Amino acid sequence: MKEFFCGAVVPDCTARFRGESEEAILAQVAQHAHDDHGMEHVPDAVINEVRAQIQDVE
Repeated sequence: MKEFFCGAVVPDCTARFRGESEEAILAQVAQHAHDDHGMEHVPDAVINEVRAQIQDVE
């Protein structure tokens, strides 16, 4: 299982995402970025930051 905490990239955001794979997390993050942060497109630089912050959890 993997987890990402949006606050690691966007200060003050408390959203957390869990998924079986990095791709599952990135799909959730893309939807969250659109819905909650108004991003029509997530730039590659942000995707790279997200990938760097994804953690393995039990």
